[in-house]
Amino acid sequence: MASNLRAVMTWKQAVGYFNSNVLPFVELQHEADGIKDLSARRQAWNDWTDFLCKEHTISDWQYENWSQPSTCER
Repeated sequence: MASNLRAVMTWKQAVGYFNSNVLPFVELQHEADGIKDLSARRQAWNDWTDFLCKEHTISDWQYENWSQPSTCER
């Protein structure tokens, strides 16, 4: 339950942080050719939300139900 969490992050906040702080590393590591590596982006998003869940920043429900951000799509 979200009320049991120290702080609750919204999907919009998680996407904002991901796009600003995680995605640039994915681009450097996997997209030097300028072509989006959607599988690397999706994996990074999954790793990011897994981390948030394990750190009790998002709930299990959020982790299981959040969609991928548009930056991980075509």
